[in-house]
Amino acid sequence: MSRVPLYDQLSEVYDRFVDWPARLAFEMPFLEKMLREAGARRVLDAACGTGQHAIALTQAGFDVAGADLSQPMVEAARRSAERAGVHAEFVVAGFGELAAKLAGPFDALLCLGNSIPHVNDLAHLDAVLRDFRAVLRPGGLLVIQQRNFDLVLRRRERFLPPQANTEGEDEWLFFRYYDFLADGRLRFNMVMVHRTLAGDTCQMESTLLFPLTSGQLLSACIEAGFADLVLYGSMKGEPFNPQNSGDLVLVGRAGG
Repeated sequence: MSRVPLYDQLSEVYDRFVDWPARLAFEMPFLEKMLREAGARRVLDAACGTGQHAIALTQAGFDVAGADLSQPMVEAARRSAERAGVHAEFVVAGFGELAAKLAGPFDALLCLGNSIPHVNDLAHLDAVLRDFRAVLRPGGLLVIQQRNFDLVLRRRERFLPPQANTEGEDEWLFFRYYDFLADGRLRFNMVMVHRTLAGDTCQMESTLLFPLTSGQLLSACIEAGFADLVLYGSMKGEPFNPQNSGDLVLVGRAGG
């Protein structure tokens, strides 16, 4: 995959955009439960971003590696791990490069935070999932998290909730919205405003998403060799409902 400038630009401010204490408090019980039930020890966080899930899982006792297409994101993850005093391997590797760049097999692979819709199309998705399968041991756990695009596409929901962060006299504002393109993809736009006593600076970046429906993701996972697939509506663990779930969380196992 080619680089995605949006995430290179976000590397310095992403941890201001995400409320990590709240997010990890909500998501970690589900992730730890799934990993421990699967007997997983060695975990790969694909599209790891700034590494906060990988760091938290390492602190919980797992042996974790993180991979991301963005070199700046990987560098930010390494700095965060060093500050946290934990050892976690972080590698620059995009979708389709994992088996070639990381020494497997892993007991589990996580792809969180609406990362999987960065595939180009269904053929690309198939190649990415087969790369996931190749880096996992037989029976290894797969966890994919994305937005519920069944709902987004049906309602044509353009705008996501704004995010804000304040530190002293500085304030960061993040506005996100979709453009629905004629070819079926979405253009994901993020406007970042940094407000200081000296004035405001504003920056906008965009990237393309392939909005995967639950049916498309399920079918692709089956074709790529995954089984025992279960869909959840969030990392609270409730069943997935395409009509009203905010997220789609897919959990499955790599076939033997």
